[in-house]
Amino acid sequence: MPSTIALPGPDLAQRRDWETIKSLMPYLWAWKWRVIFALTCLITAKLANVSVPLIFKDIIDSFTLPREQSMLMVPLGLLATYGVLRFSTGLFTELREIIFARVTQRAQRTIALQVFEHMHALSLRFHLERQTGGLTRDIERGTRAVGSLISYTIYSILPTLIEIALVLGILIARYDTSFAIITLVTLSVYVTYTIIVTNWRTKIRREANEFDSAANVRAVDSLINYETVKYFNNERWEAERYDAQLQLWEVAQVRTQVSLSYLNLGQALIVAFGVTAMMWRATVGVVSGTMTVGDIVLVNAFLMQLYMPLNHLGVLYREIRQSLTDIERLFGLLTHNREVQDAPDARALAAGPCSVDFDNVGFSYDPNRAILDDVRFSIPAGRSLAVVGHSGSGKSTLARLLYRFYDVSSGGIRINGSDIRGLGQASLRAAIGIVPQDTVLFNDTIFYNIQYGRPMAPREDVIEAARAAHLHEFIERLPDGYETRVGERGLKLSGGEKQRVAIARALLKNPPILIFDEATSALDSKTEKSIQAELDHVAQGHTTLIIAHRLSTIMNADEILVLDNGRIVERGSHRELLARNDIYAQMWALQQQEKTAEAD
Repeated sequence: MPSTIALPGPDLAQRRDWETIKSLMPYLWAWKWRVIFALTCLITAKLANVSVPLIFKDIIDSFTLPREQSMLMVPLGLLATYGVLRFSTGLFTELREIIFARVTQRAQRTIALQVFEHMHALSLRFHLERQTGGLTRDIERGTRAVGSLISYTIYSILPTLIEIALVLGILIARYDTSFAIITLVTLSVYVTYTIIVTNWRTKIRREANEFDSAANVRAVDSLINYETVKYFNNERWEAERYDAQLQLWEVAQVRTQVSLSYLNLGQALIVAFGVTAMMWRATVGVVSGTMTVGDIVLVNAFLMQLYMPLNHLGVLYREIRQSLTDIERLFGLLTHNREVQDAPDARALAAGPCSVDFDNVGFSYDPNRAILDDVRFSIPAGRSLAVVGHSGSGKSTLARLLYRFYDVSSGGIRINGSDIRGLGQASLRAAIGIVPQDTVLFNDTIFYNIQYGRPMAPREDVIEAARAAHLHEFIERLPDGYETRVGERGLKLSGGEKQRVAIARALLKNPPILIFDEATSALDSKTEKSIQAELDHVAQGHTTLIIAHRLSTIMNADEILVLDNGRIVERGSHRELLARNDIYAQMWALQQQEKTAEAD
């Protein structure tokens, strides 16, 4: 990874921040009455909070009155008012948080759900190119940043701004303007210094986040490929690669901490000058007789109320900027174009038997390299068609196009005479079931993984599907039965067991179209024969597309296509293709020789 990262300039970053805020506002304004009520509580709490020092001043001054005046009634009344105001500050602050809590949590939930749904709506191309570790970290940070941004602005920055305005107003109204000028100058210098230093620190923080995401990508990628790491005894190599990225992150984190110390020292110096100037001016007023002891207490209380939250301004500003950056990346995921979308007038595929037609289909992942060229074939409803060919000939691409993970570059694919681009993707995929070569299971129970074929299916149907896939007896022998967890990606099950789960899942879904994508190529010969018999049984009555490498598994197909470099070079039944003594016959002879050698 390069040692330096290109970062946007201040103007561009500022524009992006405003765009991010504008993108976030609709999620908050959906609860506008709660927002308005929460802001009302916020202002009321601050009014009560600013009134507390005023009452405290009167209490102090009351003790300087002549003895013959009511010594008890005046302080008791003021003390009661003081207590009510103190309680009101806490009451309206908590009311604000109670009212606004649902706004914050619903905004986080809505955005997280929207991003999750959008990720599933993106094409297979995006998911093949993405880096899982970095993507999940961006979603996690962005979702958390929504709550942080709302918390920092509504609960910290906005209350402080309101309090500053109220305090300045009181100082101007009651005292010499020099108090307001000192306060305003100190605040201006403090805020300017904080923003300048924090902008500098934000660049360092972004760099640290980039290194953090990159390290996470490497860690996740290595752990996902745990077996491969073990096969090649590369634990030390993986640790060194991970540590190299962590070293870059460590340097950036140290720079972040050092810059934080510079920020804190500068802020402390500015506050010290401001407080000293204010107290000097108040002391002069008391000595000259223009101010009372209560006034100096009032000024000191105001200073404490202002500067205590300002002590965290640098942290708040930095976190707000960081939250905006994280939310920007989260919203950036929503800008990824949906390569495959439903047409505005898309209609649902009618239930019932389905015929499949590939009409002059051409396709390429890269414009410079065609994968399929002028592919034409038909599968009548209830019949089977097999496709064979060497690796890279485009066999598995047929299944991806039929599922509409990609749209064809030319020609068209039709089901029951309707182009699939005019059908709703949900109804299209509901009509297709697949038993893939590599069955990847969820890290959950066997029952859950079978039921995934039809999530609302009753338990009886799940067990019946397992029986049909000859899996029930195996499951019953397990200590936890159907509640046995299969591990991440199903690694606790053997290849044959996973394939049977895939068959049971497809049976439970019971779609009119079935795809067997080299469903037995990764299995040993004995397991293959067992599962092949089940696949043949499952295929009865379904429109079936079989993508195969081992020709012995497709002998009974109604029609067989031979693909070579994306074009159909032969077609016919098993007997017809053998009789032609061409590519298919050569492949058959070669596989028979390998089978004989394996048996010997």
